[in-house]
Amino acid sequence: MDRADLAAFLRRRREELRPEDVGLPPGARRRARGLRREEVASLAAMSTDYYTRLEQQRSPQPSEQMLAALARSLRLSDDERDYLFRMAGRNAPSPVLGATHVAPALMRVLNRLSDTPALILSNLGETLVQNRLAEALYGDRSGYTGLARSEIYRWFTDPAERRIYPEDDRDRQSRALVANLRAAHGSMGSRSRAGELVRALRRESTEFAELWERHEVAKRFADHKILVHPRLGEIEVDCQALFTEDQSQALLVLTAAPHTEAFEKLQLLGVLGHEQFEDAR
Repeated sequence: MDRADLAAFLRRRREELRPEDVGLPPGARRRARGLRREEVASLAAMSTDYYTRLEQQRSPQPSEQMLAALARSLRLSDDERDYLFRMAGRNAPSPVLGATHVAPALMRVLNRLSDTPALILSNLGETLVQNRLAEALYGDRSGYTGLARSEIYRWFTDPAERRIYPEDDRDRQSRALVANLRAAHGSMGSRSRAGELVRALRRESTEFAELWERHEVAKRFADHKILVHPRLGEIEVDCQALFTEDQSQALLVLTAAPHTEAFEKLQLLGVLGHEQFEDAR
């Protein structure tokens, strides 16, 4: 662990970021250039004292999970993330861990979307980050682990996952998810996480196995659908996806036409919050 270089790198990256780069209000009378230490610590879900010790070369070796959180909070590129890991005496992230690193360009856009549900997904349907309104609509998806991190896996193994779609639209959603997974499988290969997901689902879901044999391939860039909220009922939304250059991540933005019932329901999501969503389930 190179404490001196690690501290200097963290400090420099913190000073180069502005509050608005990470979705924070600019505020008045800021003494420090860039972000404050407590702001970085809060974004990374760690104590301010621990982060301060990192910058002062007094900390123990941070875990890989903590380094991944710092990389996301400081909006590091893949190369910068790998450098951070090496300075902390850790190996660069494996493909599994690396895939959870949100593309900084998508994160900057997400930070500016506070009035409509938005989330960033991997090409395997893993929710990497979601804004407050997306949590209120879908529930908090950050607690899943293993294969269940993929909404595709949950769709075919957990009946509760389907409640957000009207019953007459679930077959279409099943086909769309399988077609998306086949596209990811084609680009990532059978020995990848996509291959692991396919093998598990073929064992566990007859429906998936039958749809997989159709060999349908598709990536949806836009969609119009109805979602079912446990408190607000049906909400008709337009879905737009913004992909990274390598197609491995997508920012999904859900909107409704102004002055419609659906638009008003989206506004109400911020009032209800995801706690009520969990209660209703």
